[in-house]
Amino acid sequence: MAEPPSKRPGDDSGDDDNQQNPFAGTPFEQIFAAFGGGAGAGGSGAPDFSALLQQVQQMFTPYEGTVNWRLAKDTARSTVAQQADPSPAPSDHAAVDAAVRLADLWLDTACTFAAAGGRAVAWSRAEWVEATMGAWQEVVEPMAGHLTGAMQKAIPQEAAAMAGPMMGMLSQAGGSMFGAQVGQGVGALAGEVLSSTDIGIPLTDGSHTALVLANARAFAEGLDVDESDVLLYLALRECAHQRLFHHVPWLRSHLMGAVEDYGRGLTIDLSRIEEAMGSLDPSNLEAMQEALSGGLFVPEETEAQRAALQRLETALALVEGWVDDVVGQATRDRMPAAGKLQEAVRRRRAAGGPAEQTFASLVGLELRPRRLRDAAALWGALRSVKDLDARDAVWAHPDLLPTSADLDDPLGFSAGDDDGETATTDAEFDAALEALLSREDEPDQ
Repeated sequence: MAEPPSKRPGDDSGDDDNQQNPFAGTPFEQIFAAFGGGAGAGGSGAPDFSALLQQVQQMFTPYEGTVNWRLAKDTARSTVAQQADPSPAPSDHAAVDAAVRLADLWLDTACTFAAAGGRAVAWSRAEWVEATMGAWQEVVEPMAGHLTGAMQKAIPQEAAAMAGPMMGMLSQAGGSMFGAQVGQGVGALAGEVLSSTDIGIPLTDGSHTALVLANARAFAEGLDVDESDVLLYLALRECAHQRLFHHVPWLRSHLMGAVEDYGRGLTIDLSRIEEAMGSLDPSNLEAMQEALSGGLFVPEETEAQRAALQRLETALALVEGWVDDVVGQATRDRMPAAGKLQEAVRRRRAAGGPAEQTFASLVGLELRPRRLRDAAALWGALRSVKDLDARDAVWAHPDLLPTSADLDDPLGFSAGDDDGETATTDAEFDAALEALLSREDEPDQ
């Protein structure tokens, strides 16, 4: 076969072709190259849209909406399948059911909310993915809109006009990229979550009180606590969460609203898309996931973004702090190991595990109650100064919830000060708080 003629000096035809490519210098130049449509005939010029269309059609199945949720679930399931995930045996379901029954009896004395009544079950990691994917769709859909919008804005007007029907395909590609990332993040979380409410946001409809048994047993390792005590403690936390979400109907929408407000401030790192797509093998789905493992999202450092993040973190801390206080009261004088388990859970929730960090980097959302201890101290102070009824009555309306400033002065909030002034001196506050926490910990020593 004859070799093509070499370029003669002064021959700028290739440069002219490149100049005719309206996508040159944008992330989509790399995207087209990755999918085999990076150039027209001769290897230069405008993208070969026909070749690109064939490649994309082979890789992405049709889907409706902003995100390819079928791909997200498949990716999550394949991520879970990378390690052993046995289905719980009948004896496992029986153990969880017994733990939940006992937990509800103990909780009846520790809070004013009645049992939610969900069926007690043991889940595998794959079952957790199946049961919670619908809620993840609600959590991350607002961010998906930002992804599609940002990708479309990155295309010059001239390129958009030339692309024509391809604009819809680009949106589909963006939705599939987003779906793959969400699936990878959810699959990583499935390897660590302990229950259906472990992340602080209700991910089910409340019809099940569920523990992810393999993860619960992994959590028990190294704690020097009997596994049955660990199972009971986790059942107490799960049941407390379920009671709260069941009896405070506005709480779920309040948390989801905070997540949505946070999502509005996310921006898309287009340079990361370009870098990832430049080395992508479009025939290898696993390679795509690996290429995107660094995440595409960066929080925008604006005042509104910081305020939204603070609202989300405060809301999560209040939920976790209330559960912490309720379970502390339920185990008082009943479970000697409760203090050790409480501290282990607090550290785990405040710091976040590797999978939670992976999810944050992939999806751009941190589900971390950074002020868990402050919130637990506030609920404990309110209960000690007043009673259980007063503590739980705060959940009657969102306007009654403590603010981030209230977390700085839990004794002032419990005393009902409305003048905005600190109710105690620093020394009085420290002494009173130390005495309160000492009384809470005494039975667990």
